[in-house]
Amino acid sequence: MTKLGRTIKMRLYPDANQAEQFLAMSQEYQRLANVVSQWIFDHSFQLSWLKINHQMYKQFRQESPLNSQMIQSVFRTVVARYKTVREQMKQHPYRYKNEENKWIQIPKDLTWLVQPIQFHRPQADLVRQSNYSFVSEMQQISITTLGKRTKLGFTNKGFEKYFAEDWKLGTAKLVRNRGKWFLHIGITKEVSDFNSKDDPQIVGIDRGLRFLATTIDSKGKTLFFDGKKILHKRKKFLEIRRQLQSKGSKSAKRKLKRLAQRENRWMTDINHRLAKTLVTTYGSHTLFVLEDLTNVTFNTDDLPKSLRNSHRSWSFFQLESFLTYKAQAIQSNVVKVDPAFTSQRCPKCGLVEKTNRHHETHEYRCKQCQYRCNDDRLGAMNIEMLGQDWLNGVKHPKIKKLTTAG
Repeated sequence: MTKLGRTIKMRLYPDANQAEQFLAMSQEYQRLANVVSQWIFDHSFQLSWLKINHQMYKQFRQESPLNSQMIQSVFRTVVARYKTVREQMKQHPYRYKNEENKWIQIPKDLTWLVQPIQFHRPQADLVRQSNYSFVSEMQQISITTLGKRTKLGFTNKGFEKYFAEDWKLGTAKLVRNRGKWFLHIGITKEVSDFNSKDDPQIVGIDRGLRFLATTIDSKGKTLFFDGKKILHKRKKFLEIRRQLQSKGSKSAKRKLKRLAQRENRWMTDINHRLAKTLVTTYGSHTLFVLEDLTNVTFNTDDLPKSLRNSHRSWSFFQLESFLTYKAQAIQSNVVKVDPAFTSQRCPKCGLVEKTNRHHETHEYRCKQCQYRCNDDRLGAMNIEMLGQDWLNGVKHPKIKKLTTAG
């Protein structure tokens, strides 16, 4: 069984007094989180919840109006944040060139931090039943404050199925955004695993800039998801950003921040809709095959200069994440394969030749067997082939460079 995870972002409707109570509680929670973060930083990054609890619990209970359960939540919140940062640092080692002009990688850990992790926004993690619960036949929610619990209304529009189906509600995060209050509730559900022996269909997915995704399935059917309109909109964002940066005023910086948030929300929506379209189109028991694009950049020579910046911040990994968890929900799976030569290999004769791909016409022409194909479709075909190798038991499928017919 696979455990699915989701987050419900539920809007709350507190009155003025309740909003003040929420703000006071979340600010106190933030203050204690920063105190704990400083202690971890000063004590060689000890992430043992028991040690932190032993050192700080009594002091917090004496000086803080937070109840016992929420103080324990503070410890867990800070430890979880440090563990997340630690994993992120592992994925991005320090790279430099040595005297022989070779790239050297040095793994990073928490000791690379020059200051404690800061909690900049008021927040509070709430344990179900202990700190929050649904009452009045799911018409209201009861939430802990610094004083007694308070009841208020909320909206569950769009989330009805999560309450009706077999989802388990977990810890929730109380947050304020632009003067509005939200409760982000973590939910989980167990579903059947993907079965590789169940003769799944294979879908190769080539991601890029001109096309967001080009897919090909086991029957040879190809779909193209155009990215030109998105590139054009990103160009507009870039132009506005440059204008604001040239001003350099405080007002311009505030607008830059709002612009970045707007662009991120827009791109997140694009990736959500694309991932949803893919899983809806191909259905359950599908193996989606992607290239592992870690440390990979894209050739942008065929793009206008104004758009060549787009590949640097393109959210390929967000799409990968969305597709992965949406696929798991329907007993499908996502596997990543080595990207080497996927755009250079002829699927007919196996020749690997870089010059066979013509970027200016977006065409692949094999000089050995004369096979011709759209270059994005060709990439998807080779990726689909590697997916078949994975199903056949090859742990790390990879294209071997052949310079003559095999």
